[in-house]
Amino acid sequence: MSSATVAYTTDQTATKELQRRHVTVQWLNCTGDYGGKNTPTPSAGETTVVSVDCTGQTKDGKDITVTGRVTRAIDGACVRGDLTAKVGGRQVFHVSGLGDCDATPSPIANPTYGGGTRPTVTVTVTRTLWCRSDPQCWPVEGK
Repeated sequence: MSSATVAYTTDQTATKELQRRHVTVQWLNCTGDYGGKNTPTPSAGETTVVSVDCTGQTKDGKDITVTGRVTRAIDGACVRGDLTAKVGGRQVFHVSGLGDCDATPSPIANPTYGGGTRPTVTVTVTRTLWCRSDPQCWPVEGK
C-alpha cells in the first residue's frame, strides 16, 4: 500500500461520498504520509497506517478538509481506517471506511469506450536528486 495509492483513493472515494451528501465539490487534493520524511516505506508484511490530509473547496467557496488514518486501500475503490470530513468548518462525516472494497479496482484494464480504449489515470511521482559531489548531477533549469 503506497502513500500515493492511499491519497488517490481517498480523493476519489471522499469526493463521491461528499457528493452523495449533496456537497458540490469544486476540487479536492489529498496527500498521504507514513509518518515523516525519514520513515521508510513499510514492507508488504507489515500493518501500515497512512495519514491522509485532503484540502479542497466547494463550488460556492467553502473550504473542505478530509483527514484521518488509513489502514487499507484498494486502488480507486475503497479505503478503510478513520476519516473525518468537514465543509466550512462543519463535520459532514466521520467514517471507518469509504467505497466498496469488493468492487473491481479502478481503472479497469482496456475497457472499450466509444469504439476505442478508455482513458486511464496516470499518477507521476517526481523526485529531484542532488548530487553535490558530482558537478554533472545537479538539476537542470526548467526540469
